Amino acid sequence: MASAIVVGATGILGREIVKQLAKSPDKWKTIYALSRGKKDEYPPNVVHKHIDLLSSADQMAKDLQGVEAEYIFFTAYMQRDTEQENWQVNGDMLSNFLSAVSHAKTKRILLVTGAKQYGVHLGQPKNPLHETDPWLTSDAFPPNFYYRQQTILHEFCAKHRDKDIHWIVTYPNDVIGFAIGNYMNLATGIGLYAAVSRELARSRSAKGGHKEDEEGLTFPGSPIFYTRFDTFTSSALHARFCEWAVLEPRAADQAFNVINGDVQSWQDLWPRLARRFGMRVKKDQFGTKTGCEGRTELNPTPPISVAAEEAGLVGRVKGSTLDQMISLAKWSQREEVRAAWERLAAREGLQRDAFDKATWKFVDFELGRSYDVVQSMSKAREIGWTEYQDTWKAFSDVFGELEAARVLPKTH
Repeated sequence: MASAIVVGATGILGREIVKQLAKSPDKWKTIYALSRGKKDEYPPNVVHKHIDLLSSADQMAKDLQGVEAEYIFFTAYMQRDTEQENWQVNGDMLSNFLSAVSHAKTKRILLVTGAKQYGVHLGQPKNPLHETDPWLTSDAFPPNFYYRQQTILHEFCAKHRDKDIHWIVTYPNDVIGFAIGNYMNLATGIGLYAAVSRELARSRSAKGGHKEDEEGLTFPGSPIFYTRFDTFTSSALHARFCEWAVLEPRAADQAFNVINGDVQSWQDLWPRLARRFGMRVKKDQFGTKTGCEGRTELNPTPPISVAAEEAGLVGRVKGSTLDQMISLAKWSQREEVRAAWERLAAREGLQRDAFDKATWKFVDFELGRSYDVVQSMSKAREIGWTEYQDTWKAFSDVFGELEAARVLPKTH
């Protein structure tokens, strides 16, 4: 039987990896769940250990005494205000951890990153996205901490070649998942938006305004992105992939896109979301001003520029924008919105602080893009990965978890 270390065990992706491994005590004898605090109850084969990844390597080594495993899953992430700060803190966390933990048993180290690998946060990329696409390292782009982390991991494994330690990296995108107390979550944001919008519709109906069934749920993001394509990653599917990859010989020293396997768009997902929350999509949702619009200019040089010459697009590449019909960062501060949440939370017994802790700017970015983000799964498929997850079902399942946790009101 094997043992595992999961770093960042309370995050959306780390939590699911712990859950996935814990299902098979006959395969995974001990799973060390490392985080600053314990938020879940664990089965007998999971051992929680405190770790502060912002501490020194020496301090981490003291915290990790007696902790060693064949397989390490590093899922931790720290958000800072600038890309340079992200580069520094996230690189240092990984470097210090690798220096601190014992590698007497280590066979593979899996690092979780994301689609920022391709610069999707900077503007239009070249689609579909392949793992062989070049890193964006020229002066036209800000530093990308995923590159530093991967370089640290590659160099670490090369340095310890005599111990036969290998690396794996995953690139999930637009993750659909749930973690206790973690609100940097697309499902949480759009669920709260829909629930409060329904509450506002009820209030207006009660005051003699429009009938409740005449109210429509407006897509808050970009009208362009509404009909563009996106690929999503279920945190549960990602966990299954990670378990498979660390045990698959052909996955050694490789990076992989990890997405559900379908290609989706909000023109399909949004009507389903509206129905789940007892609403419909407003027929002319993009036809009127909302008073909460938002626009942000992204990097002047978009990622697709690196492929412009080869693809014959010279002279046709320009910077991208984020556009919101309703900037949720603004909407969430409206007095009537906050009052509606307070009523809803009190009536339904919801977590009162969930609304304030939701990462509205993150949701604005996720929905405000004006370009496709489509990742290829061919590389993983070619070496045997066959799993698939329907994206709407992934959203629906997470809404159910959020209802059970009293973040969202029960709709089913």
